[in-house]
Amino acid sequence: MKHQALQQPLPSQQPHRKAIFEPQVRPRPQASPEHHTSGRRLEGRVALIAGGDRGIGRAVAIAFARQGADVAFIYHDEHGEAAKTVEAVESLGRECLKIAIDVGDEVLCGGAVDQVVAYFGKLDILVNNAAEQHPQESLEDLTEAQLLRTFQANVFSMFYLTKAALPHLERGARIINTTSVTAYRGSSHLLDFAATNGAIVAFTRSLSLALVQRGILVNGVAAGPVAMAPIPSALDALGLARSGADTPMQRAAQPDEIAACYVFLASADASYMSGQILHPNGGEIING
Repeated sequence: MKHQALQQPLPSQQPHRKAIFEPQVRPRPQASPEHHTSGRRLEGRVALIAGGDRGIGRAVAIAFARQGADVAFIYHDEHGEAAKTVEAVESLGRECLKIAIDVGDEVLCGGAVDQVVAYFGKLDILVNNAAEQHPQESLEDLTEAQLLRTFQANVFSMFYLTKAALPHLERGARIINTTSVTAYRGSSHLLDFAATNGAIVAFTRSLSLALVQRGILVNGVAAGPVAMAPIPSALDALGLARSGADTPMQRAAQPDEIAACYVFLASADASYMSGQILHPNGGEIING
């Protein structure tokens, strides 16, 4: 005797299920953003970039200008490089203000922010990108003076500039901190530099929690090897040329490849992100 196959009810015969309609959700799901993702995403914004005279900082200044932002940037003493950044930004029809200071000095950082607000009338985006690195073969070679200087330039400057900028930042403002892949995988010859970048990650996450209720979003970018590094370094030309050879992509990034991350984080596209770190590092898998 053959068994009859069980007949499954057709969809129209299945028990009625109460549908969940989108209008029941508050706020309603929004599939099409109110802001426009094409065109000039930073129109009318004013950005201050620490370390904007070369490398990543210059690329970010140019990328912001292309998106409609006016730009101020801080640099130390490379006046020729700073002039190139100004020329590039102004060629895109945006205003550019350069400020030469030592970011390791809190008073000077406060004065720089005051200059920006006096010149542009406001401040919307702060990019903490100033940094130094001084490779040493061993911990024994790392002096107290170098350790203090590296932390002053890389970490203290972020506290100083952010503290000075906060009274001028309104809801919707962005703070973007530059850290490094060395914060996650370490570096045997950049002990102090890697340590500062670990501190920057913790600073970014903590600051995001402190400011989220004020509507100020704080994120970071942990760059991998970058061609023509933007920070003073003892690496020789051969070392720079080989930089990035150990990444999955087997090359260093161009600064403009990194700058795209900053544009995203500064724009309305990143409105639901804070306390996060982006990892443009040539394909290296990083936990954290």
